[in-house]
Amino acid sequence: MLPIVNLVLGSYLIWRYVWRLDFRPAGRAALAALLMALIEHHWLVSRIFGTTIASPEIPRAALIGVSVAHAALVVMAVLTLLKDVAGLLAWLPSRATGRAILRNKTAGHVFLALGVLLASYGVTQAIKVPEVRRFDMPLAGLPAELDGYRMVHLSDIHLSRLLQEPWAKGLVAATNALEPDLIVISGDLIDGTTAARANDVAPLAALSARDGVFAVAGNHEYYADYVAWMRKFKELGIDVLENRHVVIDNGFVLAGVPDMVSARHGETVPDIARALAGRPAGLPVVLLDHRPGTFRRNGAAGIDLQLSGHTHGGHARGLDWIVARFNDGFVSGRYEVGGSTLYVSNGAGLWPGFPIRLGRPSDITLITLRAAKAAG
Repeated sequence: MLPIVNLVLGSYLIWRYVWRLDFRPAGRAALAALLMALIEHHWLVSRIFGTTIASPEIPRAALIGVSVAHAALVVMAVLTLLKDVAGLLAWLPSRATGRAILRNKTAGHVFLALGVLLASYGVTQAIKVPEVRRFDMPLAGLPAELDGYRMVHLSDIHLSRLLQEPWAKGLVAATNALEPDLIVISGDLIDGTTAARANDVAPLAALSARDGVFAVAGNHEYYADYVAWMRKFKELGIDVLENRHVVIDNGFVLAGVPDMVSARHGETVPDIARALAGRPAGLPVVLLDHRPGTFRRNGAAGIDLQLSGHTHGGHARGLDWIVARFNDGFVSGRYEVGGSTLYVSNGAGLWPGFPIRLGRPSDITLITLRAAKAAG
């Protein structure tokens, strides 16, 4: 799907920008080829280096460079499209005005410069160690003695050639500094094979919380070797909840289900009923599910709080409303439906295919649980 979208955007820019430049045909053809190579770098890298779109195994500096170029071209294409739509609308009452807008060549140069600036800033924001986001979460049925329980939620860590070992160490240090009682990770920890990510995932073994570190698989865990990654996470001290639950401090149930993409890879599919089977009556349920679009179904099954990721907050303001449409309207932050609560993390990292953040910062989330009475 991504190569097709990139092909459409690249072709549109060649038609509306490159082919209108005052260059000789050979120069325009060369520029068009370069543009298409940059915007299709995911597909090209996967073919040339034998990797995958999800895990381009090229030097980090090169990955940052092509990421900035790709994002700049995407921004340029969107702005060009908006200009052309404005020109068509203006053409209806005034053909002269419409033609002037549609034929304006300077706008393309401005859009390219603006795209480079926004992309450079957005990629810089995407690859930094995330800041801490804090809030209190009332949880009905939580015992009074657990009021103030500190739970750190991480999601979409996406360790890769873009987010490597030094970044992982920074993430772990920032997380442990919060002195959490519990650490939970709602999927997409890695991009690539266990061999490719051996050094990058090693720092996760240092994650420390009194009641442990728990996770569920996201869709990206299945794009390499799922079984090998489950073994690796166990070695790192991360307990992966695959359609099961544990009781935390005799105060609440923590359950987890795998990502729905598991069905395509012949692995265990998500089963909320199985995950909750045999849970102690009367205790509130916190569920880890990578995708927020499952929230209404899970809420109907009796969960009190769902923690998800997957959306990366939509990456950028404006783009987030499109991402929300593919996730049942849930994209970032807290939602309340039918007495259940959903929290969607923007993610600590993001995958190398579109590493840009504009108005949707990455986060490490510190959730302080509150007993209903104490919460008022």
